[in-house]
Amino acid sequence: MFQNQYETVFILTPVLSEAQMKDAVEKFKSVLTDNGAELVNEEHWGLRKLAYPIQHKSTGYYQLFEFKADPSLIATLETEYRRDERILRFLTTKLDKHAIDYADRRKNGKIGKKKQDSPKEETQKA
Repeated sequence: MFQNQYETVFILTPVLSEAQMKDAVEKFKSVLTDNGAELVNEEHWGLRKLAYPIQHKSTGYYQLFEFKADPSLIATLETEYRRDERILRFLTTKLDKHAIDYADRRKNGKIGKKKQDSPKEETQKA
């Protein structure tokens, strides 16, 4: 079976309780795993401000799944997103080799951190 690597991000409505939010995340995780996808990474970004209001809401719970799956699974996953009223927005993208490399570096904490001064430089400054 031919598999590609994908990344999907979805935004849940902010009116959900913590339990309802976790239930929704588990639902979509099981849609992936039940259909033969291999979960590579999962990130819960939490409640964040939206760039523009969606359905009169200015915040939403963000969730990311990175997974390997057969291309036919994407249609099934996105149909489930559309049927669920808790989903404000979603986006699924196929990762090329550069995006996979970037995602691996992000997971390992090699992106987004500023270089710290070495202890040797700090003693010279003092």
